Amino acid sequence: MTKYYQLRRVFSLAVLFTFFSVMAFAQKVITGTVVSAEDNEPIPGANVLIKGTATGTITDFEGTFQLEASNESTLLVSFVGYQPQEIKVGSQTNIDVKLATDVTSLNEVVVIGYGSAKKEDLTGSVQSINASDFNQGAITSPQELLNGKVAGVQITTGGGAPGAGATIRVRGGSSLTASNDPLIVIDGVPIDNGETAGMPNPLSTINPNDIETFTVLKDASATAIYGSRASNGVILITTKKGTKDFSVSYTGNVSVSTPLKKLDVLNAQQYQDAVNAKYGEENRFNAFMGVTGPDGERQMFDTNWQDQIFQTAVSTEHNVAVGGTVGEVLPYRVSVGYNHNEGILKTSSMDRTTVGLNLSPKFFDDHLKVNLNAKYSNVQNQFADDGAIGAAVSFDPTKPVMIDDQKYGGYFAWEDSDGNPNVLSPKNPLALLEQKDNRSNVNRLIGNLSMDYKFHFLPDLKANLNLGYDHSKSNGDVIIDPLGVFDVESFNKGGFHSTYEQEKKNELLDFYLQYNKDITAIDSRIEVMGGYSWQHFWWETFDTNEFADGTHRDDKEILRRSENYLVSFFGRANLTFKERLNLTATLRNDGSSRFSGDNQWGLFPSFAAAYNFKKDGWLKNSNLISNLKLRAGWGVTGQQDVGSDYPSFGTYSRGLSSAQYVFYKKDGVGTMVPINTLRPNAYDANLKWETTKTTNVGIDYGFMDEKFSGSLDVYHRNTTDLLNQIPVAAGTNFRNQVITNVGSMVNKGFELSLNYKAIQTSDLNWNLSFNATRNYNEITKLTAVDDPSYKGVLVGGIDGATGQTAQIHATGSSAFSYYVYEQVYDANGRPIEDAFVDRNGDGQINEDDKYISDKNFQPDWMLGFSTNLTYKNWDFSMALRANLGIYNYNNVVAKNAKFTNVQTGNTFVNNLHSDIYNTGFIGNINEDRFFQSDYFIQKADFLRMDNIMIGYNFFNVMGSSTNARVYATVNNAFVISPYDGIDPEVFGGMDNNFYPRPRTYMLGVNLTF
Repeated sequence: MTKYYQLRRVFSLAVLFTFFSVMAFAQKVITGTVVSAEDNEPIPGANVLIKGTATGTITDFEGTFQLEASNESTLLVSFVGYQPQEIKVGSQTNIDVKLATDVTSLNEVVVIGYGSAKKEDLTGSVQSINASDFNQGAITSPQELLNGKVAGVQITTGGGAPGAGATIRVRGGSSLTASNDPLIVIDGVPIDNGETAGMPNPLSTINPNDIETFTVLKDASATAIYGSRASNGVILITTKKGTKDFSVSYTGNVSVSTPLKKLDVLNAQQYQDAVNAKYGEENRFNAFMGVTGPDGERQMFDTNWQDQIFQTAVSTEHNVAVGGTVGEVLPYRVSVGYNHNEGILKTSSMDRTTVGLNLSPKFFDDHLKVNLNAKYSNVQNQFADDGAIGAAVSFDPTKPVMIDDQKYGGYFAWEDSDGNPNVLSPKNPLALLEQKDNRSNVNRLIGNLSMDYKFHFLPDLKANLNLGYDHSKSNGDVIIDPLGVFDVESFNKGGFHSTYEQEKKNELLDFYLQYNKDITAIDSRIEVMGGYSWQHFWWETFDTNEFADGTHRDDKEILRRSENYLVSFFGRANLTFKERLNLTATLRNDGSSRFSGDNQWGLFPSFAAAYNFKKDGWLKNSNLISNLKLRAGWGVTGQQDVGSDYPSFGTYSRGLSSAQYVFYKKDGVGTMVPINTLRPNAYDANLKWETTKTTNVGIDYGFMDEKFSGSLDVYHRNTTDLLNQIPVAAGTNFRNQVITNVGSMVNKGFELSLNYKAIQTSDLNWNLSFNATRNYNEITKLTAVDDPSYKGVLVGGIDGATGQTAQIHATGSSAFSYYVYEQVYDANGRPIEDAFVDRNGDGQINEDDKYISDKNFQPDWMLGFSTNLTYKNWDFSMALRANLGIYNYNNVVAKNAKFTNVQTGNTFVNNLHSDIYNTGFIGNINEDRFFQSDYFIQKADFLRMDNIMIGYNFFNVMGSSTNARVYATVNNAFVISPYDGIDPEVFGGMDNNFYPRPRTYMLGVNLTF
């Protein structure tokens, strides 16, 4: 009986619980209106969504809505240009909503140098993008998130190798010899842009999944607060922090990469046909093709060497992040990531493990804010020999990859007439990869502790102390197999082993005081800031090398050390008057240990003003214009990074083994003792700062409640006292060239950005972004005194033509302009070999007939386009980039599309590039002029689809708080270009041995708990 009553009681409770549950979650009809809080006017088309679901509706023309919801539901009401609201349904059946005008986009806080500011108060050219705007897909280095997103910023990767270096330019380069890289600041720590041993890209140690925002400071008004190193812009990277609510997230993906394109070289049959057509069926080259079989007959193979060296690469990535707050006083975020990135060139790969920590507690009633960031990474690289790419283009296609003879490890190799390895012949491309082991191991820690204190007795005054540390240790080995015939010296000595170790330190101390005060009497606000900065860079490398027989190349062991200091005083003053006029002035005094005497210090001021017409009476109530601000600024920035820490001081370098001096034993008899000499390095004791003066005028605009928004900037940058390399005068005790201040250069252009919120409904959201950049560069002076006979500085070395160049720095032209002969063509448009235009009309062709081409590797236009679209649970995005008006010197064609390439030695032959069909070039009539023909300067405009992504979101999976997202992306989906090379996007314009960027297909999943 007792058991019966227990069962009945349980049943009754279950029924009661079910009843209340049904009552709580039962759907009911909710009606209401959505109006503007300012004028009570109805808002048609407003989104009314049940939070956490895809269920919702939109308001009609009268601003009314109707939908079904439960008592436990929360309504999310939103409309473009208004602040969204969340409303608990509870027992309500009629809900009226008033939306306030959304000025969030203008009041958005943007990170700037030494602090932050509201977007609407900015006077300089500053652009910030956050995680929702980043490029998607197989992203291994942070700069890939930003590529094509910001007007005026050009990012060119060094190729498709895992962790490949990247060249970043903000508004073009402002220097010829000194660094043109922007200053990169990670969580308040300016990092060293110099290359770290074993890590081509210093940014590849940062996990892209940890990054929250990029802020690009472009004009001097924005950058001058950083003084030195800011001539080329500043990129501020902010990483993610802890949140109030506890959360766990996981992101994982797997990707497959394939070569997008291969170079068009001849196959075995085409090669034989081309040689026979040129030299006849009985030509002497046929004897070198194929290999002799066991029966004594020649065996011909058809080897596609590019297929042999490239592969389908499979990569994977996993990231876990945990965030929340401990005891409501300690927000934290911890992240762990692992990325295995396999390259499409065999034996290339990168494995990266990262750990990130952020703690951001507040003390003393929020008067003291502490922010601790620490980012550790371990990167293990295996580098493939890029020379295999060039070898695959030129190697004889009639030869096999492997042979039965194990003399060279089974790999085919060319021999001379005596049966020894041929020193001059091309090397077996696959052997270059598989018989050479080049690995590195890099550990890096970047961290900072920032303390911001608002004084209790004077809350308008606060002090900020920032202590930063960037420390890396790397080591690596290069081992050449004893049978690796591609290095003949190593082969003859039983193998080779070299090692390197490097340690780098970057230490930072920043301190500043900031005073903010509202002056209500005149409806104004002032901010004054002043501070001190100290930064120390130090590095040490230790290299060894040894052959298996105990001998070595040059010095067996080499130890190098170097360091430099930057000490700075800086200040900034901002005045905001009636929320419409903003004035900014900055001043920084930098001292660099790279300079001596009175030249150590450089003073860098800037001034800027902005006027917000939207705050004025005549536009304040405009429904059409939601933002209209005019900006103007002028400032000076400096440059002192010339690649050497002691360019102003007399230093000595250890001489090579070929410059040793021989001593004898004391008695004059016995073994000779060679001693390395020391040679003086060239220096200029009067070297000083290179300075860049920038003028910028810009407009920020927005229409129809920011449905359309963007900016337009016009700028002019003039760099003087260029840090430039010039030849050392004859008769001095120095070698080669010296760095000194000589010359000037101008960069000018404009930037346009446009954002369009095309559709904003409860189910469908569609946004589009576009940016365009036009930059023009001109060298205006190169010598200390006018010298009409001085042609300029020859640059752009040509591979395959020792000592020859294809580019020049010349007054009146862009940096790295092509300096070449003008090719003559026949009536059919076919180039006539060794026929060039006699431009000076003296009846002969010589150096005086070379000209500076108006074709340049720097684009006339850079365009970026991206769009993202969400429909219910689906999302889609894509990003394209285009560079127009660019030209490359196709060094691959110049080197491989000539018949003299068939045999450059007496015991081997080389393949030909298919361009031989277009020219029929022989190449030996006048080799000096041949390589400097403008025929090899080829149009390289391109349209590249950087990434396409489609994803699906699962909310409240299985009734829990877990959200999931699955997605697929294609990176580098296609490139449309007339260029004949493997990839048109080659920084510097000299295309040779380029590691191709792959097309990558990726599947991924994001989980949030």
